[in-house]
Amino acid sequence: MARRRLLLMLKPFDVYQFGQSNGGSSITNSQAFRYLDNRRKVHKDAINFCQDILRKKSNIDWEPILRTNLSQPIRNFDLVVTVGGDGTLLQASHFLDDSIPVLGVNSDPTQVKEVEKFSNEFDATRSTGYLCAATVQSFEQVLDEILAGQKVPSNLSRISLSVNSQLLSTYALNDILIADPCPATVSRFSFRIQRDSESCGPLVNCRSSGLRVSTAAGSTAAMLSAGGFAMPVLSEDLQYMVREPISPGAAIRLMHGIIKSDQSLKASWFSKKGVIYIDGSHVFHSIQHGDTIEMSSKAPGLKVFLPHD
Repeated sequence: MARRRLLLMLKPFDVYQFGQSNGGSSITNSQAFRYLDNRRKVHKDAINFCQDILRKKSNIDWEPILRTNLSQPIRNFDLVVTVGGDGTLLQASHFLDDSIPVLGVNSDPTQVKEVEKFSNEFDATRSTGYLCAATVQSFEQVLDEILAGQKVPSNLSRISLSVNSQLLSTYALNDILIADPCPATVSRFSFRIQRDSESCGPLVNCRSSGLRVSTAAGSTAAMLSAGGFAMPVLSEDLQYMVREPISPGAAIRLMHGIIKSDQSLKASWFSKKGVIYIDGSHVFHSIQHGDTIEMSSKAPGLKVFLPHD
């Protein structure tokens, strides 16, 4: 069997902060303190466990990297394994093209009984891992199946994003949010759906708290929470939603809909300032009055090993 090159991308294990050293307040609830400390320990143990598994594999050359240290496109690897949750896999996706598959390992899955036990004290939700095909317990088996060619990755659609006809280098695997940097400020914009640069829908003028566009994979996240619907994960369509539209009138039916795989959504921004957030708050692009933004699913896909593939 040919040797494989594997990149192990790790969520740092010091992200579960349970106190402050600057004189501010800290968590005094001892159960919450133990919960957060346990999350840190469980994740650290998961990292060590996955590394021990890889050390036993004579047919793999691998190297670890913290997700916070990743700054260049990932190349010259046969497989990327992320250890964390969906956020770690999303971060890896920003550095991957459509040639290298990624396997997510959910290092700290949510425990239903724990959530119920502490429901009156704090939110004990851990990691959902919607995109993660493995846990610590199943990692070696899933890895062996991948190396043996018994598992095939799925191709997930991503969002291609252009500002003033200039293509941005980061593709969104989950969703894009366009809004004023201040959440209390009204966002003013218009948009229309088009195909091959020709309009195939009416111009929609909006005053709202922003515009969200999601992929099929991202439709179960913020889009679903906002009242959207879950899409088949392999769909190449996108879903859009105007957030909290102000007095939309008869245009209310146009505030939420689908962007087909051969279409794009083109928006014009009319507020003084704006921000495009890509897959959360860490990756963003500033815009200003008069800018045009175009989004479609024409981005290169991402090869992901999904649960139950």
